Amino acid sequence: MRAEVWAPEAETVELVVGPDAREVRALTRADGGWWHDDRELPHGTDYAFRLDGGPARPDPRSAWQPAGVHGPSRVFDTAAFAWTDDGWAGVDVRGRVLYELHVGTFTPEGTLDAAAQRLEELVELGVDVVELLPIAPFDGDRGWGYDGVGLYAVHEAYGGPAALQRFVDAAHAHGLGVCLDVVHNHLGPVGAYVGDFGPYWTDAHHTPWGAAINLDQPGSREVRAWIVGSALRWLRDFHVDALRLDAVHELKDESVPHLLAELSDAVATLADALGRPLSLVAETDLNDPVSLAPTADGGWGMTAQWADDVHHAIHALVTGERHGYYVDFGTPATLRHALTRVFVHDGGHSTFRGRAWGRPVPPGTDGHRFVVSVQNHDQVGNRALGDRPAQRLPSGALAGEAALVLLSPFTPMLFMGEEWGTRRPFPFFTSYAEPDLADAVRAGRAAEFSGHGWRELYDGEVQVPDPQDPATRDAAVLDRDERTRGEHAVLHDWYRTLVALRRSVPDLASGDLSATDLTWDGPETADGPWHGVLVLHRGRARVVVNLDDDERTVALDPTVEPHAPGTRQHGEGSAGAPLVLAARWGEVRAVPGGLVVAGRSVAVLVPAAEA
Repeated sequence: MRAEVWAPEAETVELVVGPDAREVRALTRADGGWWHDDRELPHGTDYAFRLDGGPARPDPRSAWQPAGVHGPSRVFDTAAFAWTDDGWAGVDVRGRVLYELHVGTFTPEGTLDAAAQRLEELVELGVDVVELLPIAPFDGDRGWGYDGVGLYAVHEAYGGPAALQRFVDAAHAHGLGVCLDVVHNHLGPVGAYVGDFGPYWTDAHHTPWGAAINLDQPGSREVRAWIVGSALRWLRDFHVDALRLDAVHELKDESVPHLLAELSDAVATLADALGRPLSLVAETDLNDPVSLAPTADGGWGMTAQWADDVHHAIHALVTGERHGYYVDFGTPATLRHALTRVFVHDGGHSTFRGRAWGRPVPPGTDGHRFVVSVQNHDQVGNRALGDRPAQRLPSGALAGEAALVLLSPFTPMLFMGEEWGTRRPFPFFTSYAEPDLADAVRAGRAAEFSGHGWRELYDGEVQVPDPQDPATRDAAVLDRDERTRGEHAVLHDWYRTLVALRRSVPDLASGDLSATDLTWDGPETADGPWHGVLVLHRGRARVVVNLDDDERTVALDPTVEPHAPGTRQHGEGSAGAPLVLAARWGEVRAVPGGLVVAGRSVAVLVPAAEA
């Protein structure tokens, strides 16, 4: 590697080589504010930059930070790895089953190598793509990763960049794609030294974290290239298949093209060059399909985007929670809107925001372009206690939620441990070394949950876990022994069954929103958890979810053949062909004209020819 760095306002830039700064080289100024040195730095060399005689700072494009965010950078040769995935054709995330995991708590070891040893479990579950929560370097060993400060490096506690290459190679060997969660909208509060080098920040825009990343002010061209270059590097040099882009609504960019459109076009060009699909998935709360529109039409060109309204509609209905952003959710009609039109707020009034919000999804949009879940790191971790649904809901309700998501017309995503109903929480945790920052995080977290109905939800005083306490992280580490015990094991098998049905039954695999509907038998509203029966229509298939505690009779058309659950029926299928019970949770039996479904039970019915 030859050292180069963008520092347009510096008068002098020096390259400091070696862990003990034994060699200092003056860099040569080049055009556009760049500085460079033509001498080769071999793999494993420690280096840093000194601007105008100031302290040594890590490279803004550092590939390796073995001594943490304050230490020197280290040269990493991405080409040295012996890849074994030459036969890997890639995977498009649309319509696939995604699995979100946090490296630091997925295993007790908390490393990428340890996670790679567990990939066979995901293959058996039926997962297609593993989505890693952010792995950029951050201060301390423990954390969620959304406070990373290096867009080009891998957190050392997770194993560093070489471990990511090994993980991706192993995943591809198992037939799994890899999606990397990346954060471009802000940097963490500790170790973000890029501002010393140039105008990476701007006060022209603000975000919840302060000044915005500079995307449209003087100097922004190189800042944009810094972001786009990091994204292409993961896809090209680390063979990653997809990127999940965190909170893109906080990318404040009034220029044309928008940063996301520029990124989308660059990724499309790289995909053509590599000969395999590459996906970009945007997390956005704008409820605006501009994210999916082609760049040629003024859109951002994303492959897919998260659709949190589906989560909110299911969660509020099943749990009865109505605090915070759940205030507009909780009725079956709202769930129907989410399952058929994606955005509940598609131009109408949002009570939570106090104004009109969103735009409708255009007719004919493929439902697979929306990633949905009933659990993810945000919806679990941003609860006061980080508690999982399994800590509050009966297994039948969990089974119903799983069926509604996995058999929906969207791209489903599971959150690690959800598949067996883990009761291990996923609270927010950090390991900042600075006492003042640690205290501020503790106080801020406690203040965040002082109201908004949390005391009522938790039946008393809310004791928010201390983010800095190592025990808070330890509590989140998955307990795989749960999988083999009682209802956990049964639920795990249920998830495998649903994923298999999604793969094998065309109506359940379809992303056709126009062939999706929801009907129900029960009240239109409820003050708490809703009690009644939902019937999800997926083409000719039906998913019956009884959220009542009592047995219910459900009329169905087409009729149901009285075969044993799982019985395979073959023959000619038609729109009016009888349905066969392909899977069930709880007691279900066919009766003339429909089904009798026990309380808290689920039935999946498919045309006989597809069973």
